[in-house]
Amino acid sequence: MKKLRIATRQSALALWQAEHVAARLRTAHRDLTIELVPMTTRGDQILDRPLAQIGGKGLFLKELEVAMQEHRADIAVHSFKDVPMELEPGFALGAVLERADAADAFVSPHHERLDELPHGACVGTSSLRRQAQLRALRPDLCPIDLRGNVNTRLAKLDAGHYAAIVLACAGLERLGLGSRIRTRLTAPHWLPAAAQGAIAVECRAGDTDALDLLRPLDDAHTHRCTAAERAMNLALHGNCDVPIAAYCMETEAGLSLWGLVGDATNGRLIRAQAQGPSDQPQALGQRVAALLRERGADELLGRAG
Repeated sequence: MKKLRIATRQSALALWQAEHVAARLRTAHRDLTIELVPMTTRGDQILDRPLAQIGGKGLFLKELEVAMQEHRADIAVHSFKDVPMELEPGFALGAVLERADAADAFVSPHHERLDELPHGACVGTSSLRRQAQLRALRPDLCPIDLRGNVNTRLAKLDAGHYAAIVLACAGLERLGLGSRIRTRLTAPHWLPAAAQGAIAVECRAGDTDALDLLRPLDDAHTHRCTAAERAMNLALHGNCDVPIAAYCMETEAGLSLWGLVGDATNGRLIRAQAQGPSDQPQALGQRVAALLRERGADELLGRAG
């Protein structure tokens, strides 16, 4: 394969991620020509409703997958947290790049920390996971839906529509906006979405040429940790309707996984944590999911469904 076409969304962050993958591929394969194929997805087009109401995060992938099916593109680059726990038939995960900061960012023009916000302050986020954790920490706050790309969200914050917003640290830093981060909301006290901060590259299943090209980009450590997080989410049948969070880290002793299921209406959080060997991330994810269920997560999962 002398030429590789990369399907990507058109947002500034998506294009940064696609260009990052392209640069890594050029370094690994000096004779490879790379072309970006930008496109708009339904998830980008429908901004007036929460994702849970219009089909979930998979809406960010569909058009890119169709482009691969029709051989208009060879691979697609995604924020891994937007990738459904099970890929559509005919597609495969070609690489998971080294993870950036997985934390969420508290962003506010006038307040350094979440606990400094005035009583009843409006906080912008459409993520039920973030809303549940906000309500757990500050039941008085008023989470308000906020969708759109990073710059659109920051513009609404700066226009005074919100006292603060919560975004992913990785996205802000990749766009050169790290200075907007007031406080990092970090694990294990505040948990991110499964695979947040990681970039995934998808290709057609059985496309050995593309899989061979992508192999040098795969980061084994990130792959293991995100596999544990996604296995937990899959075992809980997680989707955009349910506030689910997960974070895994690896030490010399193995993998440690923290998981959470919440209620975005009242801030109730159910937590679990477990450790396991590094070569069994899926088993660890399933174990933490089982612990969450033992502690009452099914009630919250059923209510959301």
